Amino acid sequence: MFAAERRQLILEMVRANGAVSLRELARVVQTSEVTVRRDVRALEAEGLLDRRHGGAVLPGGFTRESGFPQKSHLATAEKTAIADLAASFVEEGEAIVVGAGTTTQELARRLARVPGLTVVTNSLLVAQALAHANRVEVVMTGGTLRGSNYALVGSGAEQSLQGLRVSRAFISGSGLTAERGLSTSNMLSASVDRALVQAAAEVVVLADHTKLGTDTMFQTVPTDLITRLVTDEPPGHDDRAGTELQALADQGVQIAVAGASENPGGDRVPARQQQRRDVALPGPRRGQVQGTAPGLRTAAVLGEQTPATERARVADLRRR
Repeated sequence: MFAAERRQLILEMVRANGAVSLRELARVVQTSEVTVRRDVRALEAEGLLDRRHGGAVLPGGFTRESGFPQKSHLATAEKTAIADLAASFVEEGEAIVVGAGTTTQELARRLARVPGLTVVTNSLLVAQALAHANRVEVVMTGGTLRGSNYALVGSGAEQSLQGLRVSRAFISGSGLTAERGLSTSNMLSASVDRALVQAAAEVVVLADHTKLGTDTMFQTVPTDLITRLVTDEPPGHDDRAGTELQALADQGVQIAVAGASENPGGDRVPARQQQRRDVALPGPRRGQVQGTAPGLRTAAVLGEQTPATERARVADLRRR
């Protein structure tokens, strides 16, 4: 494929989806990410798109929201890894809320195996994924159906969440920055997500690395209310994503990265052996543990703990 053909296809993908990762662009045009990055840089110079951390978006600073069919085919491997890791934080018998989104839908498929769970959601897709799960109770909000993402929104959804209290909220969005927190492109979705967050003692954000540094119109969760971010490991060349993660950690957000991690000596461990990494912060917050590894410092290799050890650690943090 000639450069002009590649760039035309890249431009069409960005226009259709609003935001596309370099990894996905490279897969579709069947070339390397280095070549795609060069093409994206050339298209940005012409004012046809904007570069973001690990991807490209429509020009103008704020990305528009993609429809569900487009989102469901973007960063599928990353969403799967994030969902696998996020599910490991859910314990038997918990009551949680799960917001709408393609990543939270992947999470719901894994939650079907957690006995005694109660899931409150405004997402038809989340509810569908859990519909036949044994010993999992699903509670739907009221509201008006928003067809583009199969979610219930509006005053009915928000009012049905009043007085609710659960242990954790799992929320996704269109963009995440350390300065502004999680955001989305739709006002109605943002309002319901804020109501979901208010019902939870802890807030867990699910966002792949392409959303880091992306800012959209409506703020959902300010950074100081985010307990943990579950994300995938950014490509080695994506320094900006790493910088954004460190900025989030500096503001007190626990970072859990799906993929390869580091051992205490700094050596990388294959993802198949270790898929869970929590990044510590410069100062303690919400019961976090200090780490000493360089860069994004490892607070605890949670995957190496036994269930009893993990429960004791969680109980200790709650007492704090």
